[in-house]
Amino acid sequence: MTTHIAVIGYGYWGPNIVRNFSKVDDTEVTWVCDMNPKVVAEIPHLYPTIHVTNDVTEMLNDDNVDAVVIATPTASHYALAKLALAAGKHVLVEKPMTQTAKEADKLVRFAKKAKKVLMVDHTFIYTPAIRKIKSIIDKGELGEIYYVDSVRTNLGILQKDSNVIFDLATHDFSIMDYLFHQMPLTISATGISHKQLNQETVAHIAAMYKHNLFLHCHVNWLSPEKIRRMIFVGTKKMLTYDDIEPSEKIKIYDKGVSFTKDPKQSYQLRIGYRSGDITSPHIPIEEGLYGMAKEFVKSIQSKKHPITDGEMGVRVIRCITKATESLRSGGKPVSLSFRA
Repeated sequence: MTTHIAVIGYGYWGPNIVRNFSKVDDTEVTWVCDMNPKVVAEIPHLYPTIHVTNDVTEMLNDDNVDAVVIATPTASHYALAKLALAAGKHVLVEKPMTQTAKEADKLVRFAKKAKKVLMVDHTFIYTPAIRKIKSIIDKGELGEIYYVDSVRTNLGILQKDSNVIFDLATHDFSIMDYLFHQMPLTISATGISHKQLNQETVAHIAAMYKHNLFLHCHVNWLSPEKIRRMIFVGTKKMLTYDDIEPSEKIKIYDKGVSFTKDPKQSYQLRIGYRSGDITSPHIPIEEGLYGMAKEFVKSIQSKKHPITDGEMGVRVIRCITKATESLRSGGKPVSLSFRA
């Protein structure tokens, strides 16, 4: 049975969405909705079978449409997703899911009431590299994880309705959620704002999890260099993940530090350093968006929750809103509650 997909928004991310869903088996992109007349005029030349419109209602009134993908600015996510769910469509929302945790919570409730799939496009979760890292951690190869250090920088794209935390740190919190299945206990952040945008453009975030797991995240819209790098430090081994690296994205270092008491002087510690081999596991080549598209269609057809479901979307929104709250209060640590 073919799943018919409609896409709202064909600007920055929309073309990639359409391209990847067009490759999924038993799936057909049947509509694209966009307010830009140039986009509406261009699509028939690229995809002759896709209907185009600038009217969301016209698209949602098509009973053949099974699901809607929303790839518009963050400020419009809540209203459009609510409209699509009310029309009886499954919904995939580009990250971040909404602007507030309350909006995200409401969407989850709407989806449950409508008995429809609500999914968030946390693309990195569907990359072979992150899947491999999860396998390595779950097998205990790194031991107990001490901390995770992440850097995500590039020059732009500056956004008026979303700050750098919502844009980039969303990836880190979704990855941590997927790998460790827990929310931070506290979050603190410092950074700077771009005066013309009145939005944060650089941020350093510190998040403390249970069992002394620590995340440090540096996100930056004002860097001359694009960096997408994470470091995982464990009691047994260490791992680096560089998404920009074309071949050896993951490297595992047989390095570590051990602490033992000096038998001669009980109040002192002996520090031992271990330095062994560096290995780089094979990572299959598959676009994260393609994996995401397959997961959405699979969830619709199997009637099962996707990995990055609405509940994960809520948890991530809580993290990034609390980080923003901390930054705007001068870096004061903020505790995470389980209420929106």
